Amino acid sequence: MRLRTVALTTLAAAAFALPGAAYAAKVLKYAHFQAADLSSPKHAAALAFKGCLEAKTAGGIEVQIFPASQLGGGPEVMEGLQLGTIELGVVHDGPISAVYKPFAVFALPYLFDDQAMAWSVVDGPFGQDLAKGMLDDTGIRLLAMADNGVRNFTNSKRAISVPKDMEGLKMRVMTAPVWVKLVESLGASATPVPWPELPAALQQGVVDGQENGVTNILNASLYQHQKHVSLDGHVFSWHAYMVSEAFYGSLSPAEQKALRQCVEIAKTIHRGMTAAQDANAATILSEKGLKVTPITPDQKAEFRKLAQPAVRAWIVEQVGEEWPKKLDAAVAEYRAR
Repeated sequence: MRLRTVALTTLAAAAFALPGAAYAAKVLKYAHFQAADLSSPKHAAALAFKGCLEAKTAGGIEVQIFPASQLGGGPEVMEGLQLGTIELGVVHDGPISAVYKPFAVFALPYLFDDQAMAWSVVDGPFGQDLAKGMLDDTGIRLLAMADNGVRNFTNSKRAISVPKDMEGLKMRVMTAPVWVKLVESLGASATPVPWPELPAALQQGVVDGQENGVTNILNASLYQHQKHVSLDGHVFSWHAYMVSEAFYGSLSPAEQKALRQCVEIAKTIHRGMTAAQDANAATILSEKGLKVTPITPDQKAEFRKLAQPAVRAWIVEQVGEEWPKKLDAAVAEYRAR
């Protein structure tokens, strides 16, 4: 028995001495919903993250990317992050606010003036407080937020230039009640539809229109079944980079630092690509065959007058006044600089 033990110990030591012979990398499954091509901001950012993290950890963490909702839609990814079956997910607003209600505060319409303001708010103390609350309540660690695009209304029926034009339209919204409230406050009817089902819903006439940023309209070819886009910019929408706390806690301090650094790189790429598309929305979407309706400041004020009080009241009813007030304060502080 003693000889057998010595032999096994010697074999084990020899195996560890061979490069890679007994070495298994930690696996990080990375889920997002955009197509697997470099024109998709989410996927371009995911590829950059993979290269960054695998290099920084010398192969100690293997990143496996699952694009195009391969691991499920937003609700399934959020559940996977909580259970630890998905290590990192990049998910949009609706499914996040269904799990962590204060995230719905970003649905306050016509709030941010531009990307510079929005990025400053989410990267600053407000965003840090929100991330801490999410971790405490859900066990999901929010590492960064990138653009899901400035959301605009598209539809197959008519141009929308004032709220009255919304009346009678069936609009798809994300799967969270706050988005229903937003669309209904403007006179349209709202139908929650999961992202993977949206193109079929438009094609089959289940809904007349939807609201999304340029990136998502292009990525899912939503323009194929729409005729009009109204550039009202009602909400600055987000993609959150979130990691399972169970996985994050299993990493060494050096690995955690590398993960955070690589998410920052991915976030920067993601933001830049999406913001560039939003800035050129009129040109891009008109080239895809959509009739573009620009919205003047006075017209936007009409939309804001109807939508913002209704959405704010719903958010306060759901999460209290703390988070809307914090967001108001962050916006006011930015404008006072």
